[in-house]
Amino acid sequence: MRLVDDAGMTYPTTSSLRPAPPAARPSSLATCGAPGGTWRMVLAMALSGTIGLLVVESGLPVLWVVWLRCLLGGLGLAAWLLWSGTWTRPSRREALWLLLGAAALIANWLCLFRAYAYSGIAIATVVYHVQPFVLLLLAAVLQGAPLPLARLPWLVLALVGVGLSSGLLEQAATGSAQGAWQGMVLALLAASLYAVATLTTQQLSRIAPAQIAMLQMLAGALALLPGVWALRGQAVFSPQAWGAVAVLGLVHTAWMYTLMYTAFQRLPAQAIAGLSFIYPVVALLVDVLWFGARPQLSQWLGMALILGALWAYRRSARPA
Repeated sequence: MRLVDDAGMTYPTTSSLRPAPPAARPSSLATCGAPGGTWRMVLAMALSGTIGLLVVESGLPVLWVVWLRCLLGGLGLAAWLLWSGTWTRPSRREALWLLLGAAALIANWLCLFRAYAYSGIAIATVVYHVQPFVLLLLAAVLQGAPLPLARLPWLVLALVGVGLSSGLLEQAATGSAQGAWQGMVLALLAASLYAVATLTTQQLSRIAPAQIAMLQMLAGALALLPGVWALRGQAVFSPQAWGAVAVLGLVHTAWMYTLMYTAFQRLPAQAIAGLSFIYPVVALLVDVLWFGARPQLSQWLGMALILGALWAYRRSARPA
C-alpha cells in the first residue's frame, strides 16, 4: 500500500518521501509556512481529542498505556520506513535534538495521562491548553519569533472558551473541584513539555517526520521498560484493552504523529498555537457522544467561543 492510503498523506511516490541532500534542504525556519501543514494539524488535533477516551477505556495503568503506545507506534512506523526505504542518518546535532524531543514527549504523556486520573479529562484539558501560550513564549525566546500581539486576543478568547467548555467553573462553584490541583500541576507541566517537543521537531527539517516519530517512540519504549516490568502484575489485558492500545499505538501515534510532525515542520509557531484549540472541542464532543455527558449552556458557549476565535485567528493571518 502507498502512503496516501495508509496515512492520508499526499505524497504520490516513495521517492518523493526521501529527504533532499542537505545542501538543498531549507532551514527549519524556512520550511515553516510550506503548504499542506494546516490540514495535517487540524486532523492531528481532532485525533488528539479522542486520546483520553482510549486511555480510560483501556483500563490499564498509565505507565503501561504509554509504553504500549510507544512500542506499537514505533514498530508501526519502523515497518513503514522499512517498506518505503525512507531513512536519513541523523547527524550528532540532530541525534541530540531527537533525544531531547523524545524525553519531552514521553514525559508529556506520563504527566497528562496521570492528570486525567487526578482531575478528570475535562479539567486536565483546560490547563493543558495553556500550551499555545507556552509555545509562543518559547519560540520568541529561543528562536526570536515575533509574538503575534495583534492576534493574541483571539488566543485568549479561545482559552476562555476552553475554560467554559470544561465545566470547571461549575465544579468550582459546587466545591467538587477540590483536590484537583495535583492534576492541574501535572497538566501544566505536560503543556510545557509539549511546547519543547514541538520546537525540537522544527530543528529536524532534514529528517522525515515518520522517522522522527519512530526514533522517539522506540527510545521511549526502551526508557520505560524497567518501570513497566515492575508493574507487570497490575496490567490486566482484556480484548477491550488490547483494542484500545492498538488504536492508540497505530492510529493515534504512528499516523497522528507523522501528520503532526509534518505540520510542525511546515507551520510557524503562531499557526500551531491557534490550531491546537481544536483538541478541546473534540474532547468535549467525545464526552457528550461517548460518555453521555450533558453540557451546561456555558459549555456550549465555550465551544462556540473556541470555534469563533479559531476562525478569527485564521482570518487575521490572511493578507489583506
